[in-house]
Amino acid sequence: MAHILIIEDEPVTRATLASYLDAQGYRISEAETADAAEMILTEQDVDLLLVDINLPGKDGLQITREQRAKSDLGIILVTGRDDDVDRIVGLELGADDYVCKPFNRRELLARIKNLLRRTEDIRRLSRRIYQFGPFRFDVTARHLQSDDAKVIPLTRAEFEMLDCLVSRAGQVITRDALMTRITHRQYGANPRTVDVLIRRLRAKLETDPAHPRVITTVHGEGYVFTAPIS
Repeated sequence: MAHILIIEDEPVTRATLASYLDAQGYRISEAETADAAEMILTEQDVDLLLVDINLPGKDGLQITREQRAKSDLGIILVTGRDDDVDRIVGLELGADDYVCKPFNRRELLARIKNLLRRTEDIRRLSRRIYQFGPFRFDVTARHLQSDDAKVIPLTRAEFEMLDCLVSRAGQVITRDALMTRITHRQYGANPRTVDVLIRRLRAKLETDPAHPRVITTVHGEGYVFTAPIS
């Protein structure tokens, strides 16, 4: 469910647009000013901005410039003026698209879908994201999630071990090699610690931990990640 932040100071326009996009299945946040928008952006992950250019105080062009300097989220500028200068400046500052009021809602929806698709492709290329079984493992975000949107918590050591196994899927990795990937000092240098962490990962990933099919043991050698990955 993509998260869209609408930054619009006209309350009727903002509420109408929010209601429409919410009905299309998107998660929606609303902000009347740049300050309110920045608070949301600080506290939450946002996938796309719908920004009115003519905001009081910091305008949509300045928001675009600042966000593009630090983020690759999608940005669509919205304005009541059919002004080529605003459109060109907005695109030069990093906006992905530009629509003028009044706009056709279905056309805007199509633009949103296309932009979200493009930004997701870009993020996938720049981030290590693995899909295996019912799980999605985002290494960059240190995030493991099941296909029912449930987040599976990982300790730092569990994350480091899973990252090592997944990134070398199909290869046998020795206990010593796995141990070198654990940075948390509390585990010391005992290679048997690896067995404990493997059991904990299996409890979270395996349908039947007693008969593992995601992380399997190669007796006398180590462990191998055997689940198909996409």
